[in-house]
Amino acid sequence: MTRTTPPRPIDVEALFPELAAYRGTTTRLHPRPGSPQISAGSVGGPMLWPANEPWPVCSEAHSRGRGQRPVDIHRYRRVLATAWARNRAPDPEERELLKALHREHRISEASETDPLPMIGLAQLYRRDVPDLPTGPGGCDLLQVFWCPFKAHGPDRYDLALHLRWRRSSEVGEVLTLQPQPPVVESEGFVPEPCVLHPEQVVTYPFADPDFLPEDLCARIEAWDAAQEEAEQSTDESAAGPTGYQYDLSIPPGWRVGGFASWHATDPYPMDCRTCGTPMRLLLTIDSLEWDGGSRSWKPLEDRLPAHRCAMPTEVTAGRFGELNVFACPTTPDHPHRWSIQ
Repeated sequence: MTRTTPPRPIDVEALFPELAAYRGTTTRLHPRPGSPQISAGSVGGPMLWPANEPWPVCSEAHSRGRGQRPVDIHRYRRVLATAWARNRAPDPEERELLKALHREHRISEASETDPLPMIGLAQLYRRDVPDLPTGPGGCDLLQVFWCPFKAHGPDRYDLALHLRWRRSSEVGEVLTLQPQPPVVESEGFVPEPCVLHPEQVVTYPFADPDFLPEDLCARIEAWDAAQEEAEQSTDESAAGPTGYQYDLSIPPGWRVGGFASWHATDPYPMDCRTCGTPMRLLLTIDSLEWDGGSRSWKPLEDRLPAHRCAMPTEVTAGRFGELNVFACPTTPDHPHRWSIQ
């Protein structure tokens, strides 16, 4: 099923004509639970990975000997979904099973220092995603992995991300038995297999003087404040006021390209550490496809109460935020950077 973003509640360029010069596009991926094929783009699906190429691993010596098993996480989600599909809480037998599946496990101490297989998070084909740039050497496939533990880097809270570009036509024999880590730090690192329904939409920069003229930002801020004041003076408060940041500029959810949101921190430079070029947003990994503040972006096909797809991938970035991955626009194989909002 395709996914269709509703028209924006207000024509933002009619309000602020200067924004036409900053108009861009982003491709909403609209991941939804399913059975993705190895030859298709996906979140949490099988990777088109060569049989003769080593799988990405993490060699950091974090506390990986204790955690949850991916197989238990997937089963836990299935049991819970089955119970709520009956419109009631899990029965006593299901609750005992859920507790057992949520139990922490240990692996042998010898395994704690072995290279840990990374989790295949997403693969994206340029043929399906209009805003996915061409990779180095004409690569048409981007594969994204991460380590299911946070303890990396000097502050021991960094994520370990691995991006691999490749030409899909040159893969040859595919690795069928794809490695999985024996345990993960938390279930938010384990994606549910999701098929993608890419849709390109219009987007505008985050309203900050780093990205838009200062006087335009001030007018947008004043307009937002007036919208909130008008909403508070009426009884029609269920939907909330229309705002630039949440309704008119940057859509929520997994997406490729466009502009990054900086709603949790002040913007800071994202320059390539190899060549100094300002980097561009490559991919946004979002914990939620929409929430109470961004419901106007909820696809038309998900408007029925039965479509509870706010968190279809089960992936969480930070404290239910979004992970923005940036890439060098001049040399795509330069090391990426990221921020969590």
